[in-house]
Amino acid sequence: MSAIHFLIETLFDLFLMVVLLRFWMQWAQVDFYNPVSQAVVKATSFAVNPLRKVIPGFAGMDIASLVLAFIVASAKASVLMLIFGGYWDAAKAALDGLLTLLIEAFRLVFWILVIRALLSWVVQGYNPAAAVFEQLTEPLLRPVRKVIPPLGGLDLSIMVVVLGMMFLQHLVMDFMR
Repeated sequence: MSAIHFLIETLFDLFLMVVLLRFWMQWAQVDFYNPVSQAVVKATSFAVNPLRKVIPGFAGMDIASLVLAFIVASAKASVLMLIFGGYWDAAKAALDGLLTLLIEAFRLVFWILVIRALLSWVVQGYNPAAAVFEQLTEPLLRPVRKVIPPLGGLDLSIMVVVLGMMFLQHLVMDFMR
């Protein structure tokens, strides 16, 4: 992979993760006034706010952010196709965009869960970043904790959700092949 290819992929993926994080934060009802939430909103509002005028929310979900994530993922596929393939195919760009969106969503959930687990060992007291990670992951972990409660102070719910996410990711990838 060339340096230019790496740079393009990295820039698109980072912005895509921030947009997906914004969608997830609104879905999980993360504290809007938290400094981490404010940073995510400020980083994405230049693109989300115009879309919100056209695309309303639905059932408490920020559909404009989800549409923006799909646009960013499809733009990434289009740019890579044009630069390194020498052609552009709208259907392939849309399909590649959808796959990129799924892969990045799985990757984001995985890393947020891992970071939350690491922060739980390190952070003592209140920390704004740890609070956001807790609020993001709690809707995913709570159902698992109902089935597998913490064992002697050891919470296995994060490991179960991570394994479940990895299984789903492999299932989606097998389905796409």
